[in-house]
Amino acid sequence: MLNVHSVESLGTFDGPGVRLVLFLQGCNFKCLYCANPDTIEMKVAKPLSVDEILQMARNQRPYFGKKGGITVSGGEPLLQARELIPVFKALKEDGFNTCIDTNGSVLTPAVKELMEYTDLVLLDIKQMDEKAHQELTAVKNQLTLRFASFLHSINKPAWIRYVLVPGYSDKEEHLHKLGHFIESMSNVQKIEIQPYHKLGKHKYDALGWEYQLEDVEMNTPEQLHRAETILKSYGKETIIN
Repeated sequence: MLNVHSVESLGTFDGPGVRLVLFLQGCNFKCLYCANPDTIEMKVAKPLSVDEILQMARNQRPYFGKKGGITVSGGEPLLQARELIPVFKALKEDGFNTCIDTNGSVLTPAVKELMEYTDLVLLDIKQMDEKAHQELTAVKNQLTLRFASFLHSINKPAWIRYVLVPGYSDKEEHLHKLGHFIESMSNVQKIEIQPYHKLGKHKYDALGWEYQLEDVEMNTPEQLHRAETILKSYGKETIIN
C-alpha cells in the first residue's frame, strides 16, 4: 500500500504529456518555499493499493496519448520506494510510462530496484552550495548530488528541476556550478527552471506554521531570463516551467 496525500488527474507540469500524479505523504526535507507543506509530516494519509492505482491509470489512459503516464511526487516518494516497486512493476507491465519526482536524498537497494521500472526521473536540485542548501531545506545536499551521479552511472533519463528563489538560489555562481555539474551528464535531457511563488502560503496559515519567505518577491522576467541564459550555456535544453 502507498501512503498517498492526494491525486491529481490530467496533470501537465510533472513530466511529459498528460499525467496522473500521485502525491505521497511524508518528506525528509523542509524547504522554505514548499508549496505542499501539508505533505511533509510523516503520518498516515490515504492508503492506496496496487490494484486501485492501476485502475485509476487505466481509467485515464485515453488522455495520456503517446507521451503521458503516471508520475509519483510528494512529499518525498523515495521514502516509500519498497512499496512503489510493485506499483511501478504493474504499471510497466500494463504499458504505462512511469516517472518519479524526487529530491534525490534516498539511495537504497529498494530505490535502485525501483529505477528498473522508472522511465524518467524529475530530480529537484535545490541548491549546489552546501551551506545555502541547508539554509533552504534544513539538510545538506551531498545525498542529492550522489543520487544525480547514480542516475548518470545507470544512464537513467532525467530532467533537473531548479526553483529560482530570489536571494536563496539565484546567485550566478551557484547557477554556473549547477550547469558545470550536469554538463557532462548525457542522461540529463532538460533543465526546468521553476519560478518562485507563494501559492502554498495559505497552507502554512492553516497548519499554524510561519511562512519564512514572506518578504521574498516573485522573480522578475529579467531574473528568469538571466538564469535561463546561464544554464543554457552548458549545452542542456533549458525551459522556464
